[in-house]
Amino acid sequence: MNSPLMESLGLEGFDIAWIFLVLFILILALAVLLIVLFTQFRSMKKKTMKFMKGKDGRSLEKDIISLFEDNRFIKNENETIKEDIRQIQKRMRHCFQKVGLVKYDAFNQMGGKLSFCLCLLDERDSGFLLNSVHSSDGCYSYTKEIERGECKLSLGDEEKKALDMALGL
Repeated sequence: MNSPLMESLGLEGFDIAWIFLVLFILILALAVLLIVLFTQFRSMKKKTMKFMKGKDGRSLEKDIISLFEDNRFIKNENETIKEDIRQIQKRMRHCFQKVGLVKYDAFNQMGGKLSFCLCLLDERDSGFLLNSVHSSDGCYSYTKEIERGECKLSLGDEEKKALDMALGL
């Protein structure tokens, strides 16, 4: 079969059945693609209908604007809370955070363990040690200053235990 069109394209000896075969394969591929796109469209339509259920464009726009406003409010509150936490942490450095308490019998009397050493330290291991000695004559209390976990004055056994307990040793 000689065709002037085929001759002008330079395909005068080419079998036209091959062209039909290629076109048929292309049509099949396009049909498969059309089916895939149709199923994706139906899935997207179901999701959209579920999302838009009971709403129109205006109410949906109001909902979206409300969400953005809520988001802005939450971000501002979050920044306020972060700043509050920073301030609390700053103040906590100066608060007593570490405690050591040792009760003991100062004079091995029959009265029991009424004497005590209390050590209170801040974040930097600075604070004081309070020693209260109870005897039959009365109760005497004194303090020793602690800086960076060290005391410039000598410590008794109970005071050393209370300091070590506060330091976590």
